[in-house]
Amino acid sequence: MTEYPTLALVTGASRGLGAAIAEHLAAKGTHVVAVARTQGGLEELDDRIQAKGGKATLAPMDICDAGAMQHLCKGLHDRWGALPLWVHTAIHAPPLSPTDMADEKDFAKSLNTNVTALQRLIPYVAPLLQADGAAQAVFFDDDRPSKFAGAYLATKAAQKAMVRSWQAEATTTRASKVHLLTPQPMPTAVRARFHPGEDRTKLSETRPEAARLMGLIGL
Repeated sequence: MTEYPTLALVTGASRGLGAAIAEHLAAKGTHVVAVARTQGGLEELDDRIQAKGGKATLAPMDICDAGAMQHLCKGLHDRWGALPLWVHTAIHAPPLSPTDMADEKDFAKSLNTNVTALQRLIPYVAPLLQADGAAQAVFFDDDRPSKFAGAYLATKAAQKAMVRSWQAEATTTRASKVHLLTPQPMPTAVRARFHPGEDRTKLSETRPEAARLMGLIGL
């Protein structure tokens, strides 16, 4: 029988894949700390989790807020002492635009969310993972069209490079096991931005995909 972690941090948990993973873990007995900017989305997630007998702690905050993330990680340490699982799904997808017409503010927001915030979060969360002794951190790749997605693809590439570096270091240091998984195409709001007008009935639903992805890491 699979032993699920007692605690999981899910960043980007208010909708899409993050919400589906949070629900999946909570249904297996994991206490989920759900982080997202959208208060309403988190409350709806909590309702679904509680309806199935699960438990969650809601943390309505922006991962780009360094002070908020420091406070969150200190709270995790003070209450639980360690973190067995971190699942990071928070992402910013800017409006589609030709590369030679890219908006500087859109690119800056993508860089801040997809790269800078993660670079800050890893050092905050890593000690909590290391304290567990057998913890896992999970990140996600994706397949986006090359056209009109320069800002997203550039920042996503930087994010993946950071994760892969941490993943390689985990084999020679006391860092936790780090995963970079690739979900099947799902009918999420992010995908809709890149594929307007797509037949969404042919896409994988988020809940079974969440279960499949967690199965890839033994959960």
